[in-house]
Amino acid sequence: MSSHLLLVEDDHAIRTVLQDALRRDGHQVTSAQDGDEAQALLRQRAFDLLLLDVMLPGPSGLDLLRRFRQRDTDTPVLLLTAKGSEDDKVLGLELGADDYVTKPFSLRELRTRVQVLLRRRQRRSERPAGELQIGANTIDLDGYQLRRGRTVHRLSPTEVAMLQLLWRERGRVVDRSMFLQEVWDGAVIGDRTIDTHLLHLRQKLERDPKAPRHLLTVHGVGYRLVVEPE
Repeated sequence: MSSHLLLVEDDHAIRTVLQDALRRDGHQVTSAQDGDEAQALLRQRAFDLLLLDVMLPGPSGLDLLRRFRQRDTDTPVLLLTAKGSEDDKVLGLELGADDYVTKPFSLRELRTRVQVLLRRRQRRSERPAGELQIGANTIDLDGYQLRRGRTVHRLSPTEVAMLQLLWRERGRVVDRSMFLQEVWDGAVIGDRTIDTHLLHLRQKLERDPKAPRHLLTVHGVGYRLVVEPE
């Protein structure tokens, strides 16, 4: 069964190339050229994955993401960002994007990221979730939420996948190659992408992210989850 993707990109040439490539991979692709058209399509039906350009006429990709995540926490979202737009990447992850690619990117890279996100979504539907308790934090894996007292943070599917890996290996160091293999299915991404996701996860998990007690960096090696700090 093919997946139905929504591609939102205002550049006609880029939109056409991406649409053709994704269709060759067997996906059904609906495209929109601006934020208003994308909003109308999202009201009409559900999609299996969204590809959102950040810079769009009308509502931006980040505006679309913010509104979309208010009602849908499960559908994966891949952002298309401009080179050097570090703030867009950071804000996109905070708003619930699962991943991003930076223009100019290769078709192979984008197609790989799409397949990773779709496979991850399929695996989530096949395995039980439940809750994890990390110190004062309750992680609702089904609802994609982290609760600590009255504080509630939304978790992206990528952050949930990272937490499940860290929980399985709790007390032991998880290196970047393990995150790469189990969270990104071996896709070619840089260490900085992994570190950026973990930084945002730490900001949600820790009372004081500058003095972490649960998600610890082991310099030169990776990261270690401590469930109950001494």
